[in-house]
Amino acid sequence: MNRNFVNELYNIAGESNIREQEPMSRHTTFHIGGPASFFVTPQTVEEIGQVLQLCKAERVPYYILGHGSNLLVSDKGIEGIVLQLYDNFSNYRIEENQVKAQAGVMLSKIGAAVKEEGLTGFEFAAGIPGTLGGAIVMNAGAYGGEMKDIVTSVQLMDEDGNLFEKTGEEMEFAYRHSILSEHNYIVLGATLTLQPGEKESIEARMMELAKARRTKQPLEYPSAGSTFKRPEGYFAGKLIMDAGLKGYQVGDAQISEKHCGFVINRGNATAEDVMQLIQDVQEKVYAKFHVKLEMEVKRIGI
Repeated sequence: MNRNFVNELYNIAGESNIREQEPMSRHTTFHIGGPASFFVTPQTVEEIGQVLQLCKAERVPYYILGHGSNLLVSDKGIEGIVLQLYDNFSNYRIEENQVKAQAGVMLSKIGAAVKEEGLTGFEFAAGIPGTLGGAIVMNAGAYGGEMKDIVTSVQLMDEDGNLFEKTGEEMEFAYRHSILSEHNYIVLGATLTLQPGEKESIEARMMELAKARRTKQPLEYPSAGSTFKRPEGYFAGKLIMDAGLKGYQVGDAQISEKHCGFVINRGNATAEDVMQLIQDVQEKVYAKFHVKLEMEVKRIGI
């Protein structure tokens, strides 16, 4: 990256909103990842568009980051720009039975708010440790619900900085998939439509799901959440357990003994450890059951 690019980036975002050679291990729930060349926390939508236009003009790669869940970053780090849309894009408001929210708001925050308003339909998402933007990108789901069930419209930006909107139907939601799997659009916000419900029932369901997560998932260790997609007709965690891989370890990366669908970081795991472990698991599960496990966790630089 040439000096003109760097100068222009600082002109757009400001010195206080840019960190050079920022360790990505500080910004992922896995606590893994080498340094990003430039870690940028834009303040406005206009700044996002200007950074994208600059990156396109100078052919510099960029990556969008929310809370950093469901993500594995290379030990070598990220050559290019990381745009974090988190704290500065976490506003929301509730209008009757609709939630209008920016991409960086945590799902847990929306969950707490809609519970107080007596709105149901969001219970499945309230305990997912990620942002609204990330949940929309991958059509996040749990306990029988998916984002496609509640997303009415999504506000997007293309790589030229143009703003536009798509309906939930136009997002082409499917299992862990959306139109964003094929297009470099950025989620800026969304409108969610929920239904009136009883606050006590909503709270009880959220508490029930939170207990299930604490009981069944290794929340005490850093991870990227569920590591593998669910193979059709099977459950990834059961396949891994039945292959005798419960607790299997490479370096400090380990198949959780609490839930075999999770790879955890026991302290100093590297991305290389994680990928070797995943490859080993895929090979052994396929050898035993002839089922291919596909990663659900997104990767950068790997």
